[in-house]
Amino acid sequence: AGVRFERYRPLRWYTLDRVNNRTHRKLLIVDGRIAFTGGAGIADNWRGNARNSNEWRDTHYRIEGPAVSAFQAAFAENWLETTGETLQGGKFYPAVAPAGGLDAQLILSSQPNGSENMELMMLAAIAAAKDHLRIGMAYFVPDDIALQQILDARKRGVSVDVIVPNWLTDVPIVRKGSRYFWGELLKAGVRIFEFQPTMYHPKLLIVDDVWVSVGSANLDERSLRLNDEASLNVYDMEFARTQIDIFNEDLKRSRQVRLEEWQARPVSEKVTDYFASRLRSQL
Repeated sequence: AGVRFERYRPLRWYTLDRVNNRTHRKLLIVDGRIAFTGGAGIADNWRGNARNSNEWRDTHYRIEGPAVSAFQAAFAENWLETTGETLQGGKFYPAVAPAGGLDAQLILSSQPNGSENMELMMLAAIAAAKDHLRIGMAYFVPDDIALQQILDARKRGVSVDVIVPNWLTDVPIVRKGSRYFWGELLKAGVRIFEFQPTMYHPKLLIVDDVWVSVGSANLDERSLRLNDEASLNVYDMEFARTQIDIFNEDLKRSRQVRLEEWQARPVSEKVTDYFASRLRSQL
């Protein structure tokens, strides 16, 4: 069919020190005018809408307007590193007229020795929350700084709701590593919910009913310090309301984790959670 396929950062003996620096970006750009991003990949897991355990729950977004050029540039960055070729000119960057009234910004992270914008963006967003913080993450293993930011938000009186996968997660060790840190969050009044029907794969951060971040980045060290990531930030109350409605619908299909339940975990689970948490920098 003539499709050109390139492997990003293939493993070589002389690149073993970068084995963890992969691209996790979810980018699809059509004719330089339409972009798609979110949590979805191209596999059977995304062929349905969480109707059963074989169909993952995820969110994906279509973007039109000038912001698409930033998505094209993100792809071009990875393509240049992979092939040495520069994508340029009107074929790849057509003039794109505004398509709506939303204020949107694409945030990129590139590792190693690249941009730390993703980490700074998430920390700043959490620190700016005044009323309500909603977090929906497939992989929620915040580092000490992010964990403290969430606890500080609770001290400011900010409501914090977190949705994560249940035992149907595709990476059980991440769930175990995450659970180890839930105690201090639950004690602080953070509400943690486990999505029940299937694997929960969104990457969603909503601040104060006005600001939303969606894309590929999770709230974990792999996304913030190891992977190439791309997330779209939107500052708009109407868009935020649509995402809050979706978040609330997911809450209805989730089970809240209580502090007493967390404390009563079997000793075997506490031990495995602890050892998994020691791998936090790799999860």
